[in-house]
Amino acid sequence: MKSGTRKIDERKTGRTLTGFSRAARCLLAAFIGILSASPLAWAARDTNAPAFSESPAVQEFIADMQARHGFDAARLTRQFASIRANPAVLRAIAPPAAVEPRRSWRRYSERFLNEPRLAQGLRFWQEHRAALARAEAIYGVPPEIVVAIIGVETEYGRNTGKFGVLEALTTLAFGYPPRAPFFRRELEQFLLMAREDGNSPLDYKGSYAGAIGIPQFMPSSQRHFAVDFDGDGRVDLRHSPADAIGSVARFLNEHGWRPGGPIALPAGVDEDAAALIALGVKPSLPLREMLERGVIAPASDAERLADTPAALIDLISPGQPTEYWIGFDNFYVITRYNRSSFYAMSVFLLAESLREAAEEERESSHGEEPSQK
Repeated sequence: MKSGTRKIDERKTGRTLTGFSRAARCLLAAFIGILSASPLAWAARDTNAPAFSESPAVQEFIADMQARHGFDAARLTRQFASIRANPAVLRAIAPPAAVEPRRSWRRYSERFLNEPRLAQGLRFWQEHRAALARAEAIYGVPPEIVVAIIGVETEYGRNTGKFGVLEALTTLAFGYPPRAPFFRRELEQFLLMAREDGNSPLDYKGSYAGAIGIPQFMPSSQRHFAVDFDGDGRVDLRHSPADAIGSVARFLNEHGWRPGGPIALPAGVDEDAAALIALGVKPSLPLREMLERGVIAPASDAERLADTPAALIDLISPGQPTEYWIGFDNFYVITRYNRSSFYAMSVFLLAESLREAAEEERESSHGEEPSQK
């Protein structure tokens, strides 16, 4: 019997897709308060540090914004004069020190796959059912995926960040060399966005990396993918759940989401998987070929999706067996939102749990209809 057609031993490779998502809902909720805490935006600053307006590099940036986009240089200078480098931003983005624990899928997933996140997600889904249904009709993205992304990003809009976005982006653009070009582009996009919105750039709060609003869009993503989904004539990702829903769905759609397509399947491996893992998360081999190279998938799915491009995903937890999954194009699309397989799998499993719970609620409500007398 070929390895790809054997039924997965659920005790060894972890469960069917449905079983795993149900189990995910039972992960310890107590960890959420500890593990989801982000660095504090109000951490101690060096108040003696010079204002950004005194930096020659920032002055050059201001001149460029005036020349290419017609900004008022004096006004920009005043705005940059009110902010300084924020050490908390640099600490937050720096790679973890060697003494810190290695990345762990179990530790990471416990932040998102828990009962509070599920219950809050069901409420969000119920409150915004019409907008989610409309987004699916327009962009082809299922409601549970949109809800899960917003749930992982900000707990459905509860935690959108406390950092000043102008200060955070400027700190990274001119104080973090490894990614300075990227953050300078985002700073440029942010200033353009604020001007288009008619707001002061000093008024925005967000993440340490400058992500904004309910869906945590970077400024470039907001300018290119955000939509006015509530019809009030403006895009407002900070306060409008409908705009956030439409914008997340559009982002995924324009990055290649395939309506009705598979996302991920649980997998096992018979052989050393290093070569397949090294191919990355972008599907590049037909599932059939992966099965021939020692990957094990549920028999019915292996036959149905044999010619579908796929990738092997490894979810490592130090001291525990590695969890393997098969990712398809839609899984890869989720990684365009955040380029982490841990992130994409958390979104997928939370979405599965939300979908199952919503179906159970619907079945329960249908079963409680009053009898006819």
